[in-house]
Amino acid sequence: MASRRYRDRQDAGRTLGLELAPYFGTPGLLVIGLPRGGVPVAAAVARLLRAPLDAVAVRKVGLPPQPELAAGALAWLAGTITTVRNEPVLLEWQRSLAPLRHSGDSSPDAHLDADEAFDAAAAVEQLELIRRDKLYRMGRAPLDVGGRTVIVVDDGLATGSTMRAALLALRRQDPARLVAAAPASCGDPGWLTALADDVVIPWQSGALTAVGQAYEHFDQTTDAEIRQLLDIP
Repeated sequence: MASRRYRDRQDAGRTLGLELAPYFGTPGLLVIGLPRGGVPVAAAVARLLRAPLDAVAVRKVGLPPQPELAAGALAWLAGTITTVRNEPVLLEWQRSLAPLRHSGDSSPDAHLDADEAFDAAAAVEQLELIRRDKLYRMGRAPLDVGGRTVIVVDDGLATGSTMRAALLALRRQDPARLVAAAPASCGDPGWLTALADDVVIPWQSGALTAVGQAYEHFDQTTDAEIRQLLDIP
């Protein structure tokens, strides 16, 4: 468990890389960052492990009342979109609409069904997902992880929806070993053991209510920074 907040994503990546040291020298090792914030962390991990770095395009799907809360996520890999839903979030939102409907509220949100809202939000996010994939893969071969040991890195897990989408997408390519890694998680990420062969998260705490609380500096990562880290001209 971390004894202090990480200074920034690079500091978090170095700490995470030390935890992942047993994978140093593994044949075919590949480190994959989840854009945007997971890529700087993954870059620090890849440098320590002397492994190549890549990325998988992912997008959180939020709902109208709380777009920052993940109701699910999308991952784009090899021309296929993988969709995951955060059912507890969708159920809670659906329940919250009942009083509005009973009161005769005429606002658009009051008449939305959670499934319809999710599908509409996911359709919008798909456009950004495809845009990012083209931006991050420009001039590079399609990602193929078949038979390789793959470490999937995010800057932290809140609901874990984007990590879940990425792992499911990557598993379809039949990697030899799939590792889920992040510097911190908000609570116990035990659910990851059903999706990954190994889970490495140094800081797991129910006291964290947002990933940014694990960092002193948690600025937005830009597309330009990601392209630079991936060595895209």
